[in-house]
Amino acid sequence: MSLRLSTVILPYRRWHEGGRAAWTRAEQLGFHTAYTYDHLSWRTFRDSPWFGAVPTLTAAASVTDRLRLGTLVTSPNFRHPVTLAKELISLDDISGGRVTLGIGAGGSGFDATALGQEPWTPRERADRFAEFVPLLDRLLSEDAVSYEGDFYSAHEARNIPGCVQRPRLPFAVAATGPRGMRLAARFGQAWVTTGDPKLFENGTSEQSIQAIRGQAERLDDICAEVGRDMTGLERVLLTGFTPDRSGPLESLNAFVDFAGRHGELGFTEIVIHWPIPDSPFAAEEKVFEQIAMEAPAQLR
Repeated sequence: MSLRLSTVILPYRRWHEGGRAAWTRAEQLGFHTAYTYDHLSWRTFRDSPWFGAVPTLTAAASVTDRLRLGTLVTSPNFRHPVTLAKELISLDDISGGRVTLGIGAGGSGFDATALGQEPWTPRERADRFAEFVPLLDRLLSEDAVSYEGDFYSAHEARNIPGCVQRPRLPFAVAATGPRGMRLAARFGQAWVTTGDPKLFENGTSEQSIQAIRGQAERLDDICAEVGRDMTGLERVLLTGFTPDRSGPLESLNAFVDFAGRHGELGFTEIVIHWPIPDSPFAAEEKVFEQIAMEAPAQLR
């Protein structure tokens, strides 16, 4: 299977001041999917412009025709399954069935307290995620849903006509722990990892490869436990968070080597960040475009 190449376009630019141009250029460059972060704000961008994911993707859908669109990732930090489902069904309709929902348990960043709540512990995040995903699955694939859980409720929630994509739009579940991986195995059309965060500061590329190999093997074991056919579960690597940092975007050869080594681990999609000057995602735009246009042919 060919290794697909996708990108993440952070929603930090006004639509008419570079935002629109990035999404249309992503389609011209031939990316498989263009994702965006679904946060209220994020790290060093907290006191800078930052726009909402769903409106941004809706606008992107209106100026593209072939490019798949998605979030990497949406989380329960400030989302409720009922309202999120309605927005996703609308977005899937507007895009003509080109939406993938990247979804994860969330973290302890700004989103975790923006609604005034205390930040959840890792256990609490995992508990909520375990309820969030199955309920969202039902809301996106059934006309009417009622549910009463520990964290979320739905009372005769209507979602007619449902998704363009049947039985619903695909989930790309971000997870590195066993509970999240089980959700990926049960409900995901793809599994997403960023590698091992403990290695980001002082780890090596080889240590990162070994850690990701271990994650992929755990996923294999969990798929076997739940009876999931592993060949039907795509594997997605979101780059920029391994010890390599932006190294793979320094040249076409560097990227092909990086992507090829991860392709050998069974990954089917590599996601690179659209260059942002003076940020952790700074990269030479000409090299980035060369990678987009030439790397996929070398990774078949």
